[in-house]
Amino acid sequence: MATVEMLMPKMGESIIEGTILTWLKKEGDKIEQDESVLEVATDKVDTEVPATHGGVLKKILAKEGEVVAVGAPIALIETEGIENVSSATSQPEAEQKEELIAAAPAQTQTILTAHIPAPISGESDGRFYSPLVLSIAKEENISKSELATVQGTGKDGRVTKQDMLNYVKNRGSKATAVVPTTSSSPSTSVPTPAPARVEVSISAHDEIIEMDRMRKMISQRMVDSKRISPHVTSFVEADVTNIVLWRNKVKDSFKKKEGEALTFTPFFIEAVAKAIKDFPMINISVDGDKIIKKKDINIGVAVALPTGNLIVPVIKNADQFNLTGLSKKVNDLANRARNNKLSPDELTGGTYTLSNVGSFGNVMGTPIIMQPQVAILAVGAIQKKPAVVETPTGDVIAIRHKMFLSHSYDHRVVDGSLGGMFVRRVADYLEAFDLNTEL
Repeated sequence: MATVEMLMPKMGESIIEGTILTWLKKEGDKIEQDESVLEVATDKVDTEVPATHGGVLKKILAKEGEVVAVGAPIALIETEGIENVSSATSQPEAEQKEELIAAAPAQTQTILTAHIPAPISGESDGRFYSPLVLSIAKEENISKSELATVQGTGKDGRVTKQDMLNYVKNRGSKATAVVPTTSSSPSTSVPTPAPARVEVSISAHDEIIEMDRMRKMISQRMVDSKRISPHVTSFVEADVTNIVLWRNKVKDSFKKKEGEALTFTPFFIEAVAKAIKDFPMINISVDGDKIIKKKDINIGVAVALPTGNLIVPVIKNADQFNLTGLSKKVNDLANRARNNKLSPDELTGGTYTLSNVGSFGNVMGTPIIMQPQVAILAVGAIQKKPAVVETPTGDVIAIRHKMFLSHSYDHRVVDGSLGGMFVRRVADYLEAFDLNTEL
């Protein structure tokens, strides 16, 4: 008999921690290798985690609701037929932490260090603080010395999430944050007022609704994106009459042949992928003062969930699919997204995002960029409009199918010329769709 540690697995690119949602097994239960043992939530997706070894679940180390860093132990499994108790999954904590940081991309090493539970040094009292507590402290500009004064109600006096929320609520707008100045002295700091909390008046008949976990994450990400990227939006109206007529002609046969509907989204993705090839500097990310030019064209597609939240699965190498392939991919990802069946990898790696606001009856919008991307396109509702059409015998007024394209981009690295030309090129590809295209 031997005991091995089960570690929090890495569940996708850029995932550095997860929240324990539910343990599917209890201490003492017999488990098989690869059998689902618990459910974990990340900032990307909720997923079940399989057992790394078969045996008996001897001890649960991470409780439900606890935030655990990738690579940290979450359970002990008692196994048979393993001679060495120590293994790659049971390294000493210091060595494990060092390897986890060394294996991470350079730009995420600092973040990893901050999220691995460890006693805060310096002005603190040496208590352990969870990644969630540290995150709240950072967001609320709570210094180390101030954090040390927070009364903990958890085990051994540990500070919990609720302790932090209560402290922040009572702290109000009187707190100050210490931020480093540009002085050459590293110890120089100046107090800056923390962001004041906006008071909301509540009447007796108002309903108070607690944000769910996903809405909280969406809220924070949108605020962060607007803070990071100076947004500019360009608009173009496209004539998509050829696409509408062709789709109307083939949609019934397509559904009979493929067993699923042919929507407009694959046409938009195809046009975006072609335009990215023409303007590759829209397919980039920003890392400090460096621009990362992406080779792959991975297009994220915003999907509305039954809860009202949005999730963005990614079509990897979208430029390598034809219309049929894109249609199948879009339908598959959308269906599994609505049923919470996506894997973490299917929500990562996007280099550009498409949002179809037309599906809600909107004619245009000003979408917010998905960090660390630098641009996002919103496509509006297709409407019949009278338009001037040039013919060999002169201009005529005709009924055309038109839609607005709204292109938001990061003005740090995408100027108006590039942002405007890109969305115009997308419109050009949509307008030039060949009515003789075959599936």
